[in-house]
Amino acid sequence: MRGSTIAIMGALLLTSALGAARPDWRWPALPHGIAAPDLPAGTSMSAAKVALGRRLFYDPILSQNGSMACADCHVQALGFSDGQPTHVGVTGEMGVRNVPGLANVAWRSGLTWTEAGLTTLEAQAMVPMTGVKPVEMGMAGDDADLARRLSADACYRRLFMQAFPGATDGPTYARVTAAIGAFQRTMISFGSPYDRGAMPPLARKGAAQFAASGCASCHSGADFTDGQVHYVGTAAPREADSSLYGGKPPPPGFEPPPEQFRTPSLRNVAVTGPWLHDGKSPSIESAIRRHAAVQLVNVDMPALLAFLDSLTDREFLTNRTFGPPPATCPAAI
Repeated sequence: MRGSTIAIMGALLLTSALGAARPDWRWPALPHGIAAPDLPAGTSMSAAKVALGRRLFYDPILSQNGSMACADCHVQALGFSDGQPTHVGVTGEMGVRNVPGLANVAWRSGLTWTEAGLTTLEAQAMVPMTGVKPVEMGMAGDDADLARRLSADACYRRLFMQAFPGATDGPTYARVTAAIGAFQRTMISFGSPYDRGAMPPLARKGAAQFAASGCASCHSGADFTDGQVHYVGTAAPREADSSLYGGKPPPPGFEPPPEQFRTPSLRNVAVTGPWLHDGKSPSIESAIRRHAAVQLVNVDMPALLAFLDSLTDREFLTNRTFGPPPATCPAAI
């Protein structure tokens, strides 16, 4: 199946006799065996919400000083990661986790490296906007200012009315995150050589080794993640404690308890470096060797890396529907 077919957002918007937008969202054609993603209770999809969410995703208006947009940390050409170990927030505070990619996030309920309670895109979006440990976009406690900023923009007034017909109290965090979540759910990526059955021979060999070496026990399913958190020996390098490497169990009595991190998706993994939760692995090979040394004794690393490269969906990385919105405000959705 061609990636361009998958990437087209299938949305039809009907209009009632009163002119209020009524969503009739249709997901694009999906590969055999992949069902449309379930939506969290109380959420819905519409072309109007997606258009609003796309504009918000690329607008630094959502940050305290107008210097950072969601897209500054999630860059399309990098699989919606950012190419840095961690990202600096608007106050200059350094982040603590590597920015994950966003391909196929509509299907995942585990949305961060560690937190178990953030199971929806709407809830997760509040973390970078309002979180204080660390500060990212710095909008904690600025509900009124957020509404003021968005309401002062004629385009946003129009888009919010179209996306949330009948709402009379203007922009709120709930509506902002609902729109961003809707846009993120359209980031569908099933157009890689792996998906199209177009892997070269070396990558096919690597796919067999991927399964045989045990990688698939955690990197499983359509997006190569089980969604679970594990201790796999990937703590940051420390000269005095080599026991934390190579997937080895922690030493008896080790304090603090070993860190556990959610299995990341491997979709577009070749372009989402640097790698691992701390961004301290400068290559995919080093990331692999940090937690799977024992299993890699007889692995043909070039073949394994060729397989991982075959998970790159080039059309997803360039599709304009996921990129910055037009400068002009759309007249209607």
